[in-house]
Amino acid sequence: MKQAYISDQDFQNINFADQPLSTGEYENCTFRNYGFEYADLSDFSFTDCEFIGCNLSMAKLVKTAFRTVTFKECKMFGLQFNDCNGFGLSFTFDGCALNNAVFYNTSVKKTLFINSKLIETDFAECDLSNSVFKNCDLSGAIFDRTNLEKADFRTSFNYSIDPAVNRLKKAKFSLSEVHGLLYKLDIEIDRD
Repeated sequence: MKQAYISDQDFQNINFADQPLSTGEYENCTFRNYGFEYADLSDFSFTDCEFIGCNLSMAKLVKTAFRTVTFKECKMFGLQFNDCNGFGLSFTFDGCALNNAVFYNTSVKKTLFINSKLIETDFAECDLSNSVFKNCDLSGAIFDRTNLEKADFRTSFNYSIDPAVNRLKKAKFSLSEVHGLLYKLDIEIDRD
């Protein structure tokens, strides 16, 4: 079965359940206010695409390819990025809600997370080296055997990262949030 190839298209104010996209490759496309909630995006490929104001919560991402994709102001609860096609996996998240998303054992080096909520997101065994977390809420996010070398957390908050089980060489943190690195020591830190 031949897959579709769609390029340079704008898709707006559509719900995937009402009007599904053809499985295939989408290049240089923009999706605005598109409802992908619970959609099966397995075997889709998105290259140089933008998702703006979309709801992708609980979408199925088995072998989905995201190559140089930007997500802006998107709701993305519970996405299993660990199911994606790992080849060329590259994205930016700006103003997104990625609560309960799973990046377990993925390589997403140099990823930008900007003004996003990453509450209870699973980054265990993930390679996030050189990634930037700018003004992100990381409440309950899981970092376990995660490569965070040269990652930048200076403007983010509510993280708990155990230096004993994560790689942190040259990672950047702010003094005001350093307690997120010391929580396992069960010490009291005066924040005044």
